[in-house]
Amino acid sequence: MLSGVILLWFILTGLSVAFVAIDIRSTPESPVMKWAFVLVVLYTGPIGAFFYVLGCREPLPGMHAPYVEARWRQALGSTMHCVAGDGIGILAGAVIGSMLHLSMPAHIALEYVLGFGFGWTIFQSLFMREEADGSFSRALSMTFIPEFLSMNALMSGMVPAMTFAMVHVLRSEDPLGANFWFVMSISLLTGAIIAYPMNWWLVAHHLKHGMKTVTRLETAKPIRSDAMPEMEQKTMDNMRFAKPSTAAIVKVAIVSIAMFGVGIFPLVIILNRH
Repeated sequence: MLSGVILLWFILTGLSVAFVAIDIRSTPESPVMKWAFVLVVLYTGPIGAFFYVLGCREPLPGMHAPYVEARWRQALGSTMHCVAGDGIGILAGAVIGSMLHLSMPAHIALEYVLGFGFGWTIFQSLFMREEADGSFSRALSMTFIPEFLSMNALMSGMVPAMTFAMVHVLRSEDPLGANFWFVMSISLLTGAIIAYPMNWWLVAHHLKHGMKTVTRLETAKPIRSDAMPEMEQKTMDNMRFAKPSTAAIVKVAIVSIAMFGVGIFPLVIILNRH
């Protein structure tokens, strides 16, 4: 029964990745977010494709900017960006940990370090450095807190899902088997759902952004200096808004750490039983 479900999941995942990879080429979204959605669909299959259609796909020509302006879609884009970058490191850590037969705590620690490291330095800082005037070091400084908060929330959902699944799904610790990748897929999906409220807070307080609209060259019109597009003007206005206080960030950081602690609690129970 489970093998049939896993087979169906991978068939749907393959079709979903093909659809999004082709369709997103015509979506006026930033290149980083295009790659992010393709990666997320690769991780989460048809559910990731549903997120793309619901949150990013242009409904009608010229309607992408107002469509993605909604706060919940911006938060969705922020979450997808987080999962895409962190997911590469997390999956690399899961494969390495399994091949080295690391203990579960060491396994989780490696996934966290690699996931945070790749998400922060590559997907957040390197790919988004233009927002820091092209400075990679400044981008690292600007994105550390958002990445830390989002990563903790992501892992708080992923760890218990992965722990539970690996205990109940046979041969789920072998990266050469389909069961391993099915478990990691479901775990990352669970983590993404749990991380969404945190990304909503980050977007609402101007610490992260979600989707962007890139004007198509063939339809672009000259823009007068005194007639900036509404979407760009709102983006600049948002950048001028005050960021949350240090005290508020500390409180949310404590919440994110507590979430991660609750997330690893099932792991502690399982280790005590064994």
